[in-house]
Amino acid sequence: MILFTGASILGKQAADIRIENGSITEIGQGLEPNGADVIEAAGLIALPGLVDLHTHLRQPGREDAETVLSGTKAAAAGGFTCVHAMANTTPTQDTAGVVEQVGKLGKKAGYAYVQPVGAVTVGLKGEKLAELEAMFESRANVTMFSDDGMCVSDPVLMRRALEYVRTFGGVIAQHAQEPRLTETAQMHEGEVSAEIGLAGWPSVAEESIIARDCLLAKQVGSRLHVLHVSTKGSVDIIRWAKELGIQVTAEATPHHISLDHTYARSYDPRFKVNPPLRTHDDIEALKAGLADGTIDTIGTDHAPHPVEAKDCEWGAGAFGMTGLETALAVVHQELVAPGLLDWADVARVMSTKPAQIGRMADQGRPIAVGEPANLCFYNPDKPVVVRGKEQNTKSTNTPWEGVTLPGQVTHTVFRGRLTCRDGKVIE
Repeated sequence: MILFTGASILGKQAADIRIENGSITEIGQGLEPNGADVIEAAGLIALPGLVDLHTHLRQPGREDAETVLSGTKAAAAGGFTCVHAMANTTPTQDTAGVVEQVGKLGKKAGYAYVQPVGAVTVGLKGEKLAELEAMFESRANVTMFSDDGMCVSDPVLMRRALEYVRTFGGVIAQHAQEPRLTETAQMHEGEVSAEIGLAGWPSVAEESIIARDCLLAKQVGSRLHVLHVSTKGSVDIIRWAKELGIQVTAEATPHHISLDHTYARSYDPRFKVNPPLRTHDDIEALKAGLADGTIDTIGTDHAPHPVEAKDCEWGAGAFGMTGLETALAVVHQELVAPGLLDWADVARVMSTKPAQIGRMADQGRPIAVGEPANLCFYNPDKPVVVRGKEQNTKSTNTPWEGVTLPGQVTHTVFRGRLTCRDGKVIE
C-alpha cells in the first residue's frame, strides 16, 4: 500500500492518494497512513501515467542501441506506464510470432506496458501487406500498424491497409514522407540548408502524403494516425480533414515543438532526425495545433542509436533522437510555462488521448477512486541538467545534452507498483 500526501491532481486541488492492490482506493485530505508507504508529494503534479504511441525499443535485433528492458526503464524514468513499440526491428514485427515475443519481453521487464505495433507491409518494404489480422488476433492484440521509418507510399497498398484494419477497428499510423521528394535529403529545405550545403527535405514531401491519406481514410471510412507531424502545412491539412469529419488523429514530438533547423549549423548528428527539424513558424503552428486539439498527442519518437551512429559526420549519422526521459519537461517548458496548455491538457495529449487511439483500456484513466493505479508525479520546480550518459536508455543521443530543463519526474506508479522513486528507477 502506498499513500501520496498533498499531491496537486492535474495541477489543481491538493489531495492524498491511496493505492492498494493495483488501484486507487481513496482520495482525500489528511488520510491516515494505516501502514502505507507514505510519500510526501506536496508541490508535485499528479498525472495519469503517460502513454507513448511512438517508441523504438530496437529489440529484437539492435540490442546494442536499446532493449525492451532498458527502454522501459527509460519510460518509467519519464513517467510513462505504457509504450507502443514500433515495428522496425530485426526481424520486423510483421508476424504474430514476433509481436508476441516483444509483448513477452515487456511483461518480463515489468516497468511499463509494452504494446507492440505491427508492420503494415512485409519487412517494411512497401510491397505486400503483412499479417494484419493474425497480429490483431494474437496474444499481443495489435490494433496499431505502422511502417514507421518508411512511408507506405503506394496509394493502392495504403488504401487496402486502411480497408483491412477497418474490419477490426485498427488504425494505420503513417510515416508521411514521399520518397521521391526526399532522395538524399539531410535536413529541412530552406535558407539554412542552402547556406550550409546539405540536401534539402521539402515540407511538401510530408504534406502531400498526409493530404492523400486523409482522402483515402475518408473514402474507406477508416482510422488514420499521422506520426511526427512537423510542418505548418501539415497542421492545416489535418485541421481541414477533421472539419470534414475524417477519422484522422495526429501527433507532434517534443523535439519538433522546441528545436528548429538552425541547429543543423552545428553539423552535430544529434540534431539529425526524420522528419527534420523545421522552422520557427512550423514550431508555432504545431504548438497552436496542440492547443486547439488539431494535433491530438505528444509522441516521443524515442529513437536510440549506438554511439558510432551519431559520433560521426552529419552525412553518415543515423536519423533519430532519444526522448522518453525528457518529454514531460520539454512539454512543460514549451507548452505549459507559456500558458498554451494547462496540466489537464498535458494529461489529455500525453495520456488520455494516446490511450484512446491505441485502444489501451486501463491506461489514460482519470485519477479517481476505483481506477487503475498508473500514475506519474512531476516536480515543476526542480530544474535538471540533461546528461545522456546518466539516463536509463542505453543510448546517449539526446538533443538536450547539457541543457537545463525546468522539472523532473519524481515518481512513476505502474499497476500499483513504484517503478521510479525520487527520480531514480527502482531496480
